[in-house]
Amino acid sequence: MIRNWFIIALFLGLPTALTATAAAPRRMENLTRGIVAVKKPDGGVYVGWRLFGTDPETVAFNLYRMTGNGEPVKVNERPIAEATNYMDRGADSNQELQYFVRPVLNGKELAPSKPASAWDDNYLEIPIQPIAEYRPGDASIADLDGDGEYEIVLHQISHGRDNAFAGITGTPVFDAYEMDGTHLWRINLGINIRDGEHYTQFMVYDLDGDGKAEMACKTADGTTDGKGQVIGDKDKDWRTHNQGDRTHGRILDGPEYLTIFDGLTGAALETVDYIPNRYPINGWGGIGGNGGNDSYGNRCDRFLACVAYLDGVRPSLVMCRGVYGRIVMAAWDWRDEKLTSRWVFDSGISYPPYEDASPYSGMGGHSLSVADVDKDGKDEIVYHAMVVDDNGKGLYSTGWRHGDSMHISDMYPDRPGLEVFTIHENEDDTVRFQSPGAAMRDARTGEAIWKHSPGVDVGGGVAADIDPRHRGYEAWGGPGGLRDSQGQEIAAKPRSGGFVIWWDGDLLRELIAGSSVNKWNWETGAEERLFSTGARRGGRGPNIVGDFLGDWREEMLMTAPDGQSLRLYTTTIPTEHRIYTLMHDPQYRLSITWQNVVYNKPPHPGFFLGDGMTPPPHPNIYLIGKGEAIAGIKTD
Repeated sequence: MIRNWFIIALFLGLPTALTATAAAPRRMENLTRGIVAVKKPDGGVYVGWRLFGTDPETVAFNLYRMTGNGEPVKVNERPIAEATNYMDRGADSNQELQYFVRPVLNGKELAPSKPASAWDDNYLEIPIQPIAEYRPGDASIADLDGDGEYEIVLHQISHGRDNAFAGITGTPVFDAYEMDGTHLWRINLGINIRDGEHYTQFMVYDLDGDGKAEMACKTADGTTDGKGQVIGDKDKDWRTHNQGDRTHGRILDGPEYLTIFDGLTGAALETVDYIPNRYPINGWGGIGGNGGNDSYGNRCDRFLACVAYLDGVRPSLVMCRGVYGRIVMAAWDWRDEKLTSRWVFDSGISYPPYEDASPYSGMGGHSLSVADVDKDGKDEIVYHAMVVDDNGKGLYSTGWRHGDSMHISDMYPDRPGLEVFTIHENEDDTVRFQSPGAAMRDARTGEAIWKHSPGVDVGGGVAADIDPRHRGYEAWGGPGGLRDSQGQEIAAKPRSGGFVIWWDGDLLRELIAGSSVNKWNWETGAEERLFSTGARRGGRGPNIVGDFLGDWREEMLMTAPDGQSLRLYTTTIPTEHRIYTLMHDPQYRLSITWQNVVYNKPPHPGFFLGDGMTPPPHPNIYLIGKGEAIAGIKTD
């Protein structure tokens, strides 16, 4: 309650003794209760809703059902205080139904939430506007119009290519949709932005704190915004047309831009030069990966991006370039409709044999994360084998080099701070470094907790709590089986090694295998299917996964089999556990923003969420937009 009062006092400008010592709260989006209601095949309706990170611990809820134009009917006998989901077994699932909740505090009902209609199935069908020879790719979720409900920004892909391969790609297209399929805008990045996982990182977040999200991404001559306005020279073609050569289809010359787009209209708000530029093209090699270099545009065009609260209060945009050698991060602030540079981190250029290379060179991965690793209230950029501090200075480098998978959370609740699990490549010239194939480290210091398989090239790995017999997360990837907090093998490992999700009613995490959700049976050492969507995008799994509706469990956004729509799948399994929405945990919320970056990885909160957990700490956040009541309850 102290923290709730402190947040409210700051909001109202009231004096408080804590002002001098407590960190200012982070500004975050102001959500509705996000009610989801699903009719069950065996009768009744499952209903779930959000608990806010700012809600008092004593808040309870009354759930109301509406049928047609009839009066609302309260479906619970006493206020619901144990969880934020309910099975309405008295509902007639043959009728059109709507539900809303009213918070209850000190015996008094407060204002109702926005009502939501019950779904006939456990997914919401979201029509899209498909494009010939394109497929739906990664998505991002954010509140684009400030109404407290999420919209979708979808990347549509045509002939996308990995940087290692030459060839002409389609032009990257981004569409924004309401959850009912209403199309808000379309942005076409044009022929001078190559399409592929390593090129087209797009950040969708409320960067200026006005309650409405913007989109930011790299642009070029010919990019067309959501209003039809063209950036730069609309007639310029900077692509290399040299059939049969490794440079064919690449963009190795011409201007590079960074553009902030309005989230509601898609209009370009400001465009600046992209930092850093690509030159010298052969200056991006190093000891990451196979330890090589190139001059045809592979290593110079490896991009990543994220959003981080570098001052602890408001978000900054961080655009990144480089993985295997030189690494540059450029932090930007979007304030008062102006984009300004905050800082630039540059590991520097080095050439073979890289003896003068920075210890930060070659330490990047094909994903990244953002977390407050030193607990000073400000975020750091966790760039695989290294970390850059909130001030743009290197915090530490492990020296373990490049890899394809990374996870960060409070994985081991019995030791202080956060942990980072990484896997690493060892191939060709870099086997000599004997980097660990997989390693667990302290997120603040970089000190190894355990590691294994030196010199082995490991392709993937996961960390999640899937076995209640062992305290904290389990980790798997590379040689050996499932490993505990000491790095000891405790059992065989799951075959699924890509994505995880909170889906059923316990605190353990489930596994995503293509279009299915599987449960790890720790007694038999096998995966058991809980649910299958039958919908997938070319074997690539979900477009995005996160806590987008209902209680703290996660949803999957998938492409429908016919490619004409998206489907947002939700669980209908009741749970007795009450946790505030993960979207109010700062680390988790930012992980939703960077999830589309290169090789998509699952989001993790900044606290331990797993078997035997203690109640999570209340987040130090301030909800933008519509105000909070003194009680700490936000109305919809």
